[in-house]
Amino acid sequence: SCRNLELLANIRTGSRRGTLLSVIDRTVTAMGGRMLKEWLRYPGLDVQEIEMRLDAVEEVKKNQHVRKSLREGLKSIYDLERLGSKITMGQCNARDLVALKRSLMMFPAIKSLVSQLNAAPYQLEENDNHLMELAALIDGAIREDPPLTVLEGGLIKSGFDEDLDKLVQISRDGKGWLAQLEVREREATGINALKVRYNRVFGYYIEITKTRLSDVPAHYVRKQTLVNAERYITDELKSFEAKVLNAEERRADLEYEIFNRIRSEVIKKNSDIQQLAQFIARLDCLLNLAEVADQNDYCRPHFNREGYIYIEDGRHPVIEKMIVGERFVPNTIRLDNDDNQILIITGPNMAGKSTVLRQVALQLLLAHMGSFVPAGKASVCITDRIFTRVGALDNLSQGQSTYMVEMQETANILNNATGRSLVILDEIGRGTSTFDGLSIAWAVAEYLHDLHGTGVKTLFATHYHELTELAQTKRRVKNYNIAVKEWNDEIIFLRKLAEGGTNRSYGIQVARLAGIPGNVIKRAKKILANVENSAGNLKPSASVSTEESNSMSEAVQMNLFRKPRDTIVEKLGRIDVATMTPLEALNYLDELKELAKDVSN
Repeated sequence: SCRNLELLANIRTGSRRGTLLSVIDRTVTAMGGRMLKEWLRYPGLDVQEIEMRLDAVEEVKKNQHVRKSLREGLKSIYDLERLGSKITMGQCNARDLVALKRSLMMFPAIKSLVSQLNAAPYQLEENDNHLMELAALIDGAIREDPPLTVLEGGLIKSGFDEDLDKLVQISRDGKGWLAQLEVREREATGINALKVRYNRVFGYYIEITKTRLSDVPAHYVRKQTLVNAERYITDELKSFEAKVLNAEERRADLEYEIFNRIRSEVIKKNSDIQQLAQFIARLDCLLNLAEVADQNDYCRPHFNREGYIYIEDGRHPVIEKMIVGERFVPNTIRLDNDDNQILIITGPNMAGKSTVLRQVALQLLLAHMGSFVPAGKASVCITDRIFTRVGALDNLSQGQSTYMVEMQETANILNNATGRSLVILDEIGRGTSTFDGLSIAWAVAEYLHDLHGTGVKTLFATHYHELTELAQTKRRVKNYNIAVKEWNDEIIFLRKLAEGGTNRSYGIQVARLAGIPGNVIKRAKKILANVENSAGNLKPSASVSTEESNSMSEAVQMNLFRKPRDTIVEKLGRIDVATMTPLEALNYLDELKELAKDVSN
């Protein structure tokens, strides 16, 4: 069901685009994003907990100012869950501590805003004082721009540790002493090009070019020979080197020791950090659901004890955001255990049967996770599971055909559904012969009606129009169809669910839309006419020549596509020349000209 309803991943591309998560996820923290996905994958069954979430969402949906301020504040909070784990595992550096500090310091402002809210999920235990002390400790110790490594120093602020400050002072004073030494040695030797330098391999040295080697004092000890210069060391420079290098090493060791002490303090408070992270994630999720509900005009669902599902003017949350070129048409659905338990939904191809089925399942799922739903009004009952049998998939690596997979999914539903479940069946039996498929679909519908003596709420979309006869023998079966309007040899999809069945699918016209060659379409229409005239008994004698096929009438199924010439004639008949302005007349003429191009093509 998670896959078929495309909750987390697009079933065709595997991407997030076109999924329910892509529509409802406007979280601003990594923690909130993970928790929202968790709520979506594991919706609740506890009405009290669901109602608390709905109360919280409704409160911040109405209070836009607080919601906006909180969402802005949450954007500055790092991933506390992963930071806490990283620090506890000993895999952090000083920048992770700084990120933790910045996040903790944002919390007082967030807490102040949350104090204006009354819903239970916004309440937090008073454990933040220790965390503020921890933030102050990190702020006083760790530099704002520490290096990535923690072993070479440069982590700790001056003034935090007296011993460390002394070692830093030695290193700082050493640079001045070297400059003074260079000046003194130049004056003593008369070599103006003399340099006192340092590198990590050879330490401190005095460098003199080879042109002045005759002026080198006797107490200079050669240390390294270069192409154009010689490097020397003196007793005074050796003593300084030992002092400074020892100070640098001690400084790095001391800084690492201080860093570990602070990290130990963080580890002691990790349970509080994780608790705070859970609160931030929950807050982000609730604010997110309120934001989505506000932006998309969702309503609060009501949970009833009578066991019915009533969704008035329901919409598909994903399709309504992605649809282009037409307005999404909402539909009203009622499912109960008395009169409307199994809805047999028939109608033309592409009319929107699958959309209606899926949107009911998604609305029910959203309600159970504590979210508002895309509808004008919604009252639902607690549902233990949502089962889906949709699409056409195979598993060739396991030797399973499309029909076998379909039957396995159906078997899973029949063996595990309960009276509190919702079953979505989008075609059954299409992978085998017509009569076999119809028989299976009929038997499955009867089984679901009689399951456990009470039946199970089911939405059953099918092209087997014969299934509408079930309503005559099974009292809780009702027939619905996706309405179409037939006008001047044109069919218009109204996308509206209406009571009653239908017996036309317009599958041949859909094949034409997909690009099936014209001769094939004409031949299919002829065969369909023969089948209908012979009550389903197609015989070899029904074969006709290509010429007959080309000359046959196309009245077997109405055309989905109007001819441009007919459209032009109709438009000319509707215009009122006496009331048109010159500009309107020119624009209208240009429109007719474009239609005329279609005629010529």
